[in-house]
Amino acid sequence: MQTDEAKQLFKKLKIHTLLDLALIVPTSYNDTTLSHALELGKTVTVEATVEKMGMFGGKLRVTFVLPQFGKRVSSTFFRATPYHYDTFKVGSHHTIQGRLEEYRGYLQIPQPRAIKEVGAITPKYKTSLKATEIRDLIRTFITEKNLFDEGLDSREVATLMHLHFPKSLEEIYHEGALKPEHIETLKFIEAYNHLRKLRGKRHDYPAMEALTGEITPFVSGLPFSLTVEQEETIAAIQKDLSRSDRAAKRMVVGDVGSGKTMVILAAAMMALPHRSILMAPTSLLALQLYEEAQKHLPDSVRIALVMQGHTDESYREADFIIGTHALLYLEDLPVAPLVMVDEQHRFGTQQRQMLEALVSSQGGHSQGGQVIHDASGRRITNHQTPDGERKPHYLQFSATPIPRTQAMMESELVDVSLITTTPFDRTVTTRTIGRPGFPGLLEHIQQEVAQDHQVLIVYPLVEESSEVPYQSLDEARGYWEEKFDGVYVTHGKDKDKEEVLLRFRDEGNILLATTVVEVGISLPRLTLIVIVGAERLGLATLHQLRGRVGRNGLESWCYLFSNTPTNERLQKFAITTNGFEIAKLDLKFRDSGDILDGTIQSGQKFRWLDMGEDEEVVGYAKERVGKLEIRG
Repeated sequence: MQTDEAKQLFKKLKIHTLLDLALIVPTSYNDTTLSHALELGKTVTVEATVEKMGMFGGKLRVTFVLPQFGKRVSSTFFRATPYHYDTFKVGSHHTIQGRLEEYRGYLQIPQPRAIKEVGAITPKYKTSLKATEIRDLIRTFITEKNLFDEGLDSREVATLMHLHFPKSLEEIYHEGALKPEHIETLKFIEAYNHLRKLRGKRHDYPAMEALTGEITPFVSGLPFSLTVEQEETIAAIQKDLSRSDRAAKRMVVGDVGSGKTMVILAAAMMALPHRSILMAPTSLLALQLYEEAQKHLPDSVRIALVMQGHTDESYREADFIIGTHALLYLEDLPVAPLVMVDEQHRFGTQQRQMLEALVSSQGGHSQGGQVIHDASGRRITNHQTPDGERKPHYLQFSATPIPRTQAMMESELVDVSLITTTPFDRTVTTRTIGRPGFPGLLEHIQQEVAQDHQVLIVYPLVEESSEVPYQSLDEARGYWEEKFDGVYVTHGKDKDKEEVLLRFRDEGNILLATTVVEVGISLPRLTLIVIVGAERLGLATLHQLRGRVGRNGLESWCYLFSNTPTNERLQKFAITTNGFEIAKLDLKFRDSGDILDGTIQSGQKFRWLDMGEDEEVVGYAKERVGKLEIRG
């Protein structure tokens, strides 16, 4: 096969590596090896001589003699063509293949086909290519030498060679299914191949500065102790930031209420005496982070807040700038050797592109930089030093837990820290209820409000819809406003939603909302949440919503209101509180194999690997990839 032709076929298959090709496993096989026994109900391949041929009931009937077995078998052709009459003449010899049956003591093979190439096992592939094209590709590239060159061991190479070039189907199948040991090997090869591709995409740059600021004044001033995982994550970030030869790229994934904010503030301390920038997706989050920074950072740290409609003009001299995407539009945003982003996946595509430009251009404000502009006219400086491009240290934070398998995968592109524990025990009881449980729920809401606690009710839609069998926000608000004081309403398209949330935090009793509150404002008095139509939401979203209650250790409740309260997915969610376990559960109930939308959207679908269950396989593949790099 010519190189150019192969490249075109690889492109058509949308694959990039030899193992991508090797993992296109045959869906079935055409086996033309002669059968050693006549098994009823099985497809047999036998040598046969035509003894009789004639019409019966308007159909062609042929009687064959099977010399190997000393038996006769009759075959009926329901739509006979001239080909059949020419082929199956009396006295002619053939190798025929078909399903062996028995009728009233007589052996039959309905509609057998004459086999020209005897003794072959031909794989069948389901691809966009012609059968001859994919077989040519496999024959050309899937060789023992090439597979060993990819770093596979002898067992893995043997498995792939068996699957693509089988000598018998017994070495592939057991009771009609692929042997379990083959599936395990394919899982490993799939993980190994994907990890190698990810590792090849990582590009590291020298850092603008080595950051070694002292965090003791901050940590010793906290009115509580950090958790072990917070301390471990902070230590990992200290190690990252202290390097000048490589700009940090770390993702910190923390469960709901795990205390990521303290990690952010510790990182800002490490940056001193240099500046750091933190960008949040909403004004509410930016404001909360600003308030936390003012509360816990030493007075000597100058903090500025930048968001739409509010820009603290002292940002030019600030040590720590906190803001929304409004930061991207500042003409004179100061240089910062540490850039942090909270909930990056919540930014739009254009904002992400501008953020990437911001991170890339931060290293370009020193002498010799070339000034360019992006599409919006914002100045970007593309700095090239004699040592090459230098970039700020970059930390991302996410409150959406991911399975450990995904964390292992993503750590090939960015370093990953998981914070799975919370600083205090959260007591949140989760219950699934239907319409009959509403009176009891109403009574519970009244009890919580009477204790000066707050209640959140999340509706699936803002306006009525015939397609959704639940009340909308608009339909329900009259009922709650009539029964209770201090009822506030907001939703995603509400321009004043952030102001409404702030007013509710300070004054309200009940908040009616959509999932706009999934990640956001801290509500210390919130003790009860009702999620209407809970079965319509993903488990990760349900976990984020449940995370709104019990933030200060108050006993709290989460009600999953559903027309199908016996839903298995909801019931499993109700008894699972750890976000990382819920991420695994989420995979189980969707098409397992999707890497979730974390900070890296790989879009990878796995055929064999189960991201919810195969943590050990991914761990072993990661170890092997690491050894391969050392050996290389």
